[in-house]
This record gives sequence, structure tokens and C-alpha cells, in this order.
Amino acid sequence: MPSHIRQRVVRRRGHAGPVALLAATVLLAVNVTSPAHAAASPVVGSDAAEPATDTPALVDGLADAVDASVPAATAARTHLAGHKDRYHIPSPDRDLVADAVTADADGAETVRLDQKYRGVPVLGAQYVVRMTHKNGKRTVTGTSGSYFTDLDVDTVQETLTAKTAVDDAVQHVRNELARGGYLPSHAKNGTDALSGADRGLTILPTGRGVLARHVTVRGSDPATGAPVVQEVYVDAGTGMALFESGGLPTFAAPGQTAGARPSGTPVKQSKAGRSASASTSEDGSASVTGSGTLLNGSTVPLHLTKDDATGTYLLRDTAHMADTAQHNVIQTWDASSVWYQDVSGQWPNTVVPFTSPIPQVGSDLTDSGAVDAHWAAGKVYEFYRDTFQRNSLDGQGMAINSLVGVTDYGSPFVNAFWDHTKMVYGTGDGEYRSLASDLDVVGHEMTHGAVEHTANLVYSGQSGAMNEALADYFGNVIDVTVNHTPMSDPDAGLIGGDLCRTRTPRECAFRDLNDGATTAHFLGVPLGVSGDNGGVHLNSTIFSGALWDIRESLGGALADKIVYRALTSYITPLDGFDEGRDAVVAAARSLGVKDGRLDVVKGAFDAHGIVPGWEKSLGLDSNVLLGRLGTLPQYVGTGNAPSAGGGWWAVPKSSPDGVDPYAVWVGRIDGKGRPRQVSPDDGRSHMSAVTDGKRVVWVAVGNVPDDPWSHTYDIMSAPVQGGKPKTLFSAPSEVTGVSVDGGTVAWSYRDPASGLLRVYYLKGGATIPQQVPMARDHNQASQPLVKNGRVAYIQDGLFDGTYGVRIEMYDIATGMTTALGVPSQPEWISAPFMTSSDVYWLIDTDYTDQDQTTLRRARLGGPDGALVTDVIPEKSDRATPAYGLTATDSAVTLTVYPAWGQIFDDPNDSLAKLYQFTPDGAPLGRVSCSVGQQSNAAADTGSRVLWMDTTTTDTDLVTRNHPAGTCA
Repeated sequence: MPSHIRQRVVRRRGHAGPVALLAATVLLAVNVTSPAHAAASPVVGSDAAEPATDTPALVDGLADAVDASVPAATAARTHLAGHKDRYHIPSPDRDLVADAVTADADGAETVRLDQKYRGVPVLGAQYVVRMTHKNGKRTVTGTSGSYFTDLDVDTVQETLTAKTAVDDAVQHVRNELARGGYLPSHAKNGTDALSGADRGLTILPTGRGVLARHVTVRGSDPATGAPVVQEVYVDAGTGMALFESGGLPTFAAPGQTAGARPSGTPVKQSKAGRSASASTSEDGSASVTGSGTLLNGSTVPLHLTKDDATGTYLLRDTAHMADTAQHNVIQTWDASSVWYQDVSGQWPNTVVPFTSPIPQVGSDLTDSGAVDAHWAAGKVYEFYRDTFQRNSLDGQGMAINSLVGVTDYGSPFVNAFWDHTKMVYGTGDGEYRSLASDLDVVGHEMTHGAVEHTANLVYSGQSGAMNEALADYFGNVIDVTVNHTPMSDPDAGLIGGDLCRTRTPRECAFRDLNDGATTAHFLGVPLGVSGDNGGVHLNSTIFSGALWDIRESLGGALADKIVYRALTSYITPLDGFDEGRDAVVAAARSLGVKDGRLDVVKGAFDAHGIVPGWEKSLGLDSNVLLGRLGTLPQYVGTGNAPSAGGGWWAVPKSSPDGVDPYAVWVGRIDGKGRPRQVSPDDGRSHMSAVTDGKRVVWVAVGNVPDDPWSHTYDIMSAPVQGGKPKTLFSAPSEVTGVSVDGGTVAWSYRDPASGLLRVYYLKGGATIPQQVPMARDHNQASQPLVKNGRVAYIQDGLFDGTYGVRIEMYDIATGMTTALGVPSQPEWISAPFMTSSDVYWLIDTDYTDQDQTTLRRARLGGPDGALVTDVIPEKSDRATPAYGLTATDSAVTLTVYPAWGQIFDDPNDSLAKLYQFTPDGAPLGRVSCSVGQQSNAAADTGSRVLWMDTTTTDTDLVTRNHPAGTCA
């Protein structure tokens, strides 16, 4: 390239950001228990799986002239086409579609171009061209983003029907919500609690690319009733879920509460008193300036509209956008009659305008949060208009609607969210005021709208954490600006600190931009409906903290311009922390920041650990048995969980290059020897591996020849020491569990004739499976565990004419069935786990207790067959939200998911962790102190377990020689 062009070219680095997450999560919760079909080509979280691209992630310092007489998008594509040696984009006119074009008053133009591959959109792939257009001349100044040059995908292959893909996506989310256990048929909202909508075909940019069908799954958790909005991408040929992201950007992680805080200093605004001024809008209605009282006691002016038909005053602001071409409104609506589960993406008929009989709005609208929401929406609009000349959230003058007072099935709702079209605010509760009562919360939600209409960061993993970070940054900027809070105020960085009635700001705040979080605190959070979408809230202050440090050092005026320039002109949907840093530094340069001040910008990211290669420094306190399994686990019981027995382990693992299907690997728990693959490379996915130390049994899932919509589920076996695998049984439908012990194999699958789950077993060298007898023909049985010739399982159905669920044990030698307790109607129940003398299981009978579960034990061999005891009762002070267990004769290990109410009390405890107890329920402490999620534990002997750990941002199979006990 010409020597006079000063360019800074940055190539995309391998990291654990969204692109790597796409690679690492091609199977988010691999589960052969689902009717979703097996993945043809899952992808592993490794640098090799990063999609190859020759297109630079960032080019800075250009001065290339382009045609000033054509549309900006045309000029941008012409520039890219004219420099194929630099960008390696063969046909920009064919493969890049204009997403958005923005032009600033200073002549700056930003063109966002979305990549398509053979006409199919590529998820998150976007390239940005930045130009200046002044005095009849146009110059390209830089480019950035993601364009994947090495895609090689068959886009005309026969694919699943949209209906089948939707069904598979819904089933995938339903299985996630089951937390690796069993949701009885009576669970809240039943099987109709979720529905899906087809969004068309998409290319996932991982490896050579995967053709997927995008499905939006909406509804509510069948057990808890909590709302669900997930964007799920399923393999277009097999129906296996490959990737998902959150569809509902929220203020807090679902169910998260912080401390509490009383209102702070009154907002510094001129009081409107009892006066009101009026003008007339173009439609003849009267625009009135009235007043109202915020929940913190301050009186503020409000823009209202007089309804000529009724003589009342609507919380409808036509004044702010009166001078714009769109003449749109800012309006606040009464949603107190609706549940927040029914608001996202739709407008319930029962939502009505807030009204007042006089322009001095009364206390009822104050108490509801309507005054705060309406006033704050205007302030946020003013900030973006006056500071950045941005016309509303989309930059095009869109209407701003706020729904206030939604409930959680009639109960208080302490959260808020942006649903892609409007803001929704919860009621608050006895301690928290309406979520609209803190200006930084309103600024946060509205900024989600601005982010969506600019960088549109994928709401998952690092990109989702950056989405939250930018919403927090600008939300807080607006708050401190309007309230004249100095950056030196120790509470300036608190988010949501003014929401509470009695507690201090620091007790009340949901997050603190000055919390000092660095990448050393990064939490490897699984994606999915229950995993904070990969830590979008949990990890956000790592990035927002760096931005806040820049503001403290350079001052608000300059820092805000830098961050806004990065958001609108540099950052693209798949960017992670590394690319975010590059974007902010480049934006600062473009604004003339250099020398010492540019060092301040770089130093802020350095201080928060956002430096090249930071993911590789994340460490474990455990021994890695097998690294980079190619999946991020959700809950126990999924088809990718490990197994242990007789000193050996078995686990499914994807191939290193992320192209081949999952294969079964085995190794010694003591680490001696080398792990090896035992399943054949036959194009099938080999899942649900279990071992007793002598042989490995698993399920191979493949397509039926000449019938791409049908699949085989072959139960296979091989010696752990080596030998040719053999097929034990071919199941015609989904397999929901496999267990092996001492020559007996048990499993469950859905009987094609009845559609009901049944438990079967093979003993010794038998080739014809036997069915475990049922109490009634229409009952179901699933989740078997075999040990010492006995099979424990869940039975669901009618018992003596009454519906219920119970754990049972079948003795193969005697043919006797033992009921382990009486039937009940739990919300959730785990698969049973058996030791030599006991059967353990977890059961949740009441979802009003923050998801606490009971650890129940049946002691075998008593005079009445089995003595059932609640070892850790759900209602006791020792109860835990445990959703996974494994056990030996001397220790019980529980996978404990933190109660959402305490999720931020200790960052090291904010993800699922492993806790051990004696067989009688006495606590023994933590298994490991690593900061990642610990799940899918498998017991060895004594207190030793192995598990799947996400600390390194990959998923590793690990163990410890001795449990940690306590963690500082």
C-alpha cells in the first residue's frame, strides 16, 4: 500500500468473545433426552474453531477518496471492492447489505454493512466503513468489524421444515429449564408454556460455517412461570440447538436483587409550582407544561397533552420532538393491570394512557412511578439530542413509549427491560420503589435501544456484557449529568442506587462502575436461558469500569464523545472485550486524543486486565483431565455430562477443529496414561457416555438412510482398555438416560406406539431388552440408575387412582419393585443416584422458596424395604438451591445454584458450585474454589469427584486430589 497512508491494521484475535462462543457452544445443552435431532457438526471452543478471515478487524488512519455524488452505502462498497488486497471481500455489492447509514453534522458518515453468504445472512457479521463528506468531497477514514472470508456452506441442502425447527428449538429451551432433571406433567403452565417463531435461515460463523435456522422462543418457565425470550439457532439439517442468545435485555440478571437504598439528594430541577403553560401541536391537541412529584420528593416540570374530548391531561410529550420531521411522542402508559410475562414484544389491550384531571399531576401517578418514568424519558432524550445530536433511540425520531407498573403474575416485579420497541418497568416492592424511579435505570434501558440501533451487540457472552456495560455507562452519565453529581463522589458509579426506601446507596445499588472488577474476576458463565446469557450482567463492570475510569481521568465531555463514537462508528455485533478496547482507542484517536491522554485511555483497559491474551491467564485450582470439551454445560443430566467408575472417566468431546461430531473419550481419573477416543468416527454424534470402570456405554445418534427427518439412537458399548465397539440396542426414539454397572445396562426411551417413556435393561450378554414393570399402563418411567442389580428410576402417573410422582427401585433378580416413599406432586425432581446402601435424589415441592430443594435419601435393606429421610429439608435453614447430585458411601456432592437474591454477594459464588455433605447432611465444604461454573459432577471414591468447569472460558473436565473445604 502507498507509504504515505498511515494505517493501523488489527486482525481478529482468537479469544473467548462472541465468535469463540459461537464455536464453543455449538451444543449448549447437548441432550439426547430431547427429540431435537443430533448435531451433524458441533463446534469446539478452540482457536482452531475460530472462523478464518483475512479481513482486518480494524483499519485506522485512511485517507482514501471515494465518489461524493453517490449514496454513502454505494461509496462504501466501492471502496471495499477497490481494495480487495486489503479487505479480501470478493464481491461487496453481492455479499454486503446496508444495515444502517448515519451522517453527523460535522460531515462524518458511518455505513454498516451486513454480510450475506450466498444470500443467507451471517449471524453478527457486519463491516463498518467510516467516511467524511465535506465540501463536495468524500474520504474513507477507516473500517472495522467482522467479515468471514473462509465460509464454505451448502446453502441449498435439504433442510428441516420451519415447523420442525421451531419444535426442536422449543424442546431445547424446555430441556434447559428442566435443569437436568424431570418436570412432571402437572408442572405450572404445562407443556404449552413455550412457543417458537421461525426467523429464517442464518449462517453461524464458526469453522467453515453452519447453516442454521433462527427461532425466537417465547413463553414462561413451565415450573416457575418466569418469562422466557431466547434467540435459538438450530442446525438446519438436524435440528440440534447450536447457539442461543438472550432476547430480553434487562436491568438486572433475572431475579437478581441488590441491597437497598433510600432516595438520595433531591434532583436539582427548577420547580414548576402550580403553573402550567400551553401551546398547540399540529394535530390540534394542546401541548401543556405541567408538573409532578418524583418518588424522591422533588417537583419537576412535565410535558403533557390535553385530551380535548375528556378534558384530562395525558402523560404524552409532543414538545420534545416538535421540531423533528417525525413529530413523534414520548408517552408513559399504565401497565399495572398486566403481567410482565405478557408485555414483551406485544401490546396488551389492557394497557392504557396515564391521565390526570389537572396539569399538576397527583400523588397516585407519583406512587406508581409514572411521573419518574415520564420525566426521565424526556431527560434521556434531551441528553442524546443535545450531546450527540441523536434524534431519539434509533436516530430517526422513533416514538418513546414506557410501560410502568407491570407485575410478576400480580406480585411485585423488581426489574426493568427494553423489549426492542419500548421500555418496561416493574412495580418495585416493599423496599424498592418503581424501577423507573432512578434516572440511571431509565437511561440504562433507553440506551439498550440506542445500542440496538447502532452496534447491535449480540446479547450473549462478552458482546452481551459490553451491551450491558454501555447501557450502564450512559445510564449513569445521564444521571450524574442531570443531578450535577461530581465524578469524585464515591457513589457516582452506583447503578440503581436511588431505588430503595430505607437502605444506603451502596446497599441498594445493583452494580458499581467503581467496583474494581478486572478480567481476573471474569466468570465463565454458560449460555442459555438460566445462565445470565453467558454473564452479560456478571461480567459487565469489567468493561464499564474501564470506561468509567476514562471519564474520571479525561472528564465527561471528552470521554462521553469517545465512548459514543466507539459505539456508533466502530463496535460491531460480535465484538468482545478485545475489540471493544480497540474500538474505544481508535475512537479516541479519531477525536484528536493523543500522547498522554491516549495513554490514559489505554491504561484504563490495562488496569482492568483487558489486554491481548487475557483469557489464557485464567486459572484453575484443579487438575485438567481433558480440556476444551467443546460445550458449555447447563445442568446435570445432559448428554454431554461426564461419568466416573472403577477409576475411569468417560465424557463426550468434540474434535479439535470443531468440524466432526461429538465422540466419546475415556481416561484414568488418576491421570495416568493418555485419554483416548473409544467411539468410531462414523459421522454420528456419540453422547451420554457412562462407565463402570470396565466398559463404556453411550448413545450414537445418526440419520436414517434415505430419510433425513428420522434418526437412530444406538446404544453402544466398548471396553475401557480398548476393543471394538458393539451395538447393544437400537432405539427408535429419544433416549433419556443410560446407566451401566456390573454387566447390566439400563436406559429409558419413548415408546413409539404409546408415546410414553419406559425403562429397559439388558443383563449380562442378553440381546433382548426387558422392561421394568409399571404400576399402570399409562404411567411413565425415566432417568434410570443401575447398581448392584437394582434399577432406580422416576415413575410419573396414577397410583391407586391419584396422580403423583415417586422414585422406585426394581430388583432385577427378584422382580420386586420397592416404592421409595409415597407419590407427591413436586415442581421438579432429579434423577436418582444410588450408592451401595442408599438412593439419593433432589426434589422441589415449592417454588415460592427461592428454588430451594430437598435432599432426600432412601436407606435400603430396612424392615419395610426402604427408610426414606429428608437429609436436608427444603424448608430448613440448611436448604440449598441444588439441581444436581452425585454420591459415594462417604460423601454427597451437590451442584448448588446460588439463590438469585444473593447472586452478587460473592463473585466466586455467583455461579453453580460444588458443595459436599456427609450422608446425613452435615456440611463438608466446597469441592473447588475456581471462579467458573462447576457442574455435572461425577463421584469417584471417598470425597473425590470430577466435574465440568468453565473457569478458563472453555469447558474442561477436571478433578482435585482433595476437596478445597473452604474458600476465602
